[in-house]
Amino acid sequence: MATTKIWAVKDSLSRVVNYAANPEKTNFSDLKQVLLYAENNEKTVDEKEKTMYVTGVNCNRETAFEEMKMTQEKFGKCTGNIAYHAYQSFKTGEVSPELAHEIGVKLARKMWAEHQVLVATHFNTGTYHNHFVVCSVNMFTGKKFNCNKGAYYRFRGLSDELCNENNLTVIKNPKGRTPRNIYFAEKRGEPTKYNLMRKAIDETLEMCLTYAQFKKAMYKKGYIINDDPNRKYATIRSINDKKATRMYQLGEKYTPKNIADRVFNNPYYVQEQYYEFIKPRKIYKKNKVCMLNGKFKDISKITGLEALFLLLYHLLGLIPKENTRKPLSPEMKQEVRKMQRYSNEIRLIAKEKLQTTDDVKNYISQTEKNIAEVTGIRQKYRNKLRNCKDGELIKEYKTKRDECTTILKDYRNSLKVANQIIEDNPKIKEVIRIERQARNEELQQTKTKYKNREVR
Repeated sequence: MATTKIWAVKDSLSRVVNYAANPEKTNFSDLKQVLLYAENNEKTVDEKEKTMYVTGVNCNRETAFEEMKMTQEKFGKCTGNIAYHAYQSFKTGEVSPELAHEIGVKLARKMWAEHQVLVATHFNTGTYHNHFVVCSVNMFTGKKFNCNKGAYYRFRGLSDELCNENNLTVIKNPKGRTPRNIYFAEKRGEPTKYNLMRKAIDETLEMCLTYAQFKKAMYKKGYIINDDPNRKYATIRSINDKKATRMYQLGEKYTPKNIADRVFNNPYYVQEQYYEFIKPRKIYKKNKVCMLNGKFKDISKITGLEALFLLLYHLLGLIPKENTRKPLSPEMKQEVRKMQRYSNEIRLIAKEKLQTTDDVKNYISQTEKNIAEVTGIRQKYRNKLRNCKDGELIKEYKTKRDECTTILKDYRNSLKVANQIIEDNPKIKEVIRIERQARNEELQQTKTKYKNREVR
């Protein structure tokens, strides 16, 4: 699946071929900048192959700028649209750098047979894509390339033909602009907002029989779907987000019509899972039991970091035991995965009686001093072992050395947890704020619902 685009390059010829030397610039207004952007080593060198993929069509790659400039001067056409910059981007993981570049060169020769073109294959966005820098002046006739809608559709058609020849995915019946998430890779393995939405939709589809059930379950998962028939596009957004996403951007199968068709084909017994999700039975799992001295109503007497973590546990539905609330926002639901980490942090807070972040910083400073001191003592025993020949002393020194190692392990674990407290503190506050906001919105919607009933 290759997506395509063409746009004009204006102004003088002198600035476009310089761009690649400084990829932080964003001005593509000149041919020299665009040529150098295309030839940028950091973008055109494949990490595994260590090979540069840059080819000149009807020109030499090293002297592309000079040759294009000579053609323009020859016919006296050095102003206006001096060049065109086009790209062709492939689906992530579907092509090799060699195949991507080969397709790009073939496309350039078919599309601009009488124009000078520089073709470069990049990988800087996480997916292979070709850049085409096209001299606007025909080498033989001196006429300028007419970049109208017909030219773009021809460019896209030729790209699709080459993709079909190489058994690559082709977008059927493309409608307008293709969402970037379809062909760009995720960075650093982090899930995107779209991927979280797709995952929530896929999980919900497995438990519903009707579209109405689907919308209700999605709301409980923390997503609001607006499919009002008066709207041009159906949208979806997280409860704590203000900006909505058009559902067609998630993919064709995530439109309301296709979702309704998918849930209609579900077997009847999946409803049991749906009702269990909407109104779960009160089952208390052992791994969710939290031991707390005193009663939960006495939490108002607790302050500082300990109170922050207890509030987090309460919003997660872990304490008190009879709490049946479930997290509303997707952000709070994600925090369940960090329970072991938070458990270690609250234990350290309670053990060392850490009330504020300043207390934690002082504890970190003191622990680092203790580590340095014990490390020095252990080194002394190691030095004594080097020249010691007495069996009893060797045994004693090894015991002392191992004791120091055990103490150091405890200190380092505590230091790691203390640093995590500093790191997690602002994140926990933000997650709590989002969850409270989601609960307030739910409360307002409930009040509005009952108020409307009373008016009727």
